[in-house]
Amino acid sequence: MRAPLSPGMAPTTPSTTLRSSLALRRIALLEGLSDQRLDLLAQQCLWHSVEAGKPLLLRAEQQGDVFLLVSGRVRVTTYSANGRQVTFRDSEAGEHFGDIAALDGGPRSADVVTLEPSVLASLDRLSFMALLRDEPVVAERVMQRLASLVRQLSERVIDLSTLGVQNRLHAELLRLARIAGVEGNQSRLDPAPKHAALASQISTNREQVTRELNVLVRSGVLRKDGKALLVADAARLERMVSQVRGDAG
Repeated sequence: MRAPLSPGMAPTTPSTTLRSSLALRRIALLEGLSDQRLDLLAQQCLWHSVEAGKPLLLRAEQQGDVFLLVSGRVRVTTYSANGRQVTFRDSEAGEHFGDIAALDGGPRSADVVTLEPSVLASLDRLSFMALLRDEPVVAERVMQRLASLVRQLSERVIDLSTLGVQNRLHAELLRLARIAGVEGNQSRLDPAPKHAALASQISTNREQVTRELNVLVRSGVLRKDGKALLVADAARLERMVSQVRGDAG
């Protein structure tokens, strides 16, 4: 029997279209699988429609389902003993999460909360493990993703251990700029990241983030543009990050 859903998470009674392979074709992990396999997975999944700001998974709970994010956006996060939020990453439509607990049978390692209204499919642990055995390409993608997460977390540990708040903010802004795309030495972050979200990402407080952002605006590295934040000199930001990390030649 599956573990109960986290508070605020409601299973839908999905339409035939939603349960078809069409919805699961949006999931990168399942790319290239046959229609027959996707149809079977669609029937094995529970389907959920969740409002923004609702918890999907709770850290330390014993629940091994893997979640496929068909639409919407979620945040993988947790809270320290003193209540400070620490954000690991945001996941976009087409991604999956929850596979760590499915693989080792242990408790959840983080909380997951919706940032937008989201549609998800959840696959129980036994069905997920069977999928990995039957579809080597899916197993390979899971391994590649886990290796990427290890690299990202290793870099973050190094940054938190060796860089000051100012430098960590520069590194996070550069990461966001690269995700958004850099053209003509500029990158547009739209909407602008909230100061509290940046603070939780780099393990500091909102007030310090606000002060450092104002410094970058005054120096011309950043520029406010309505509801967006423009990285006006991406090359300079990259040099600032490279110098403190010791990457500069």
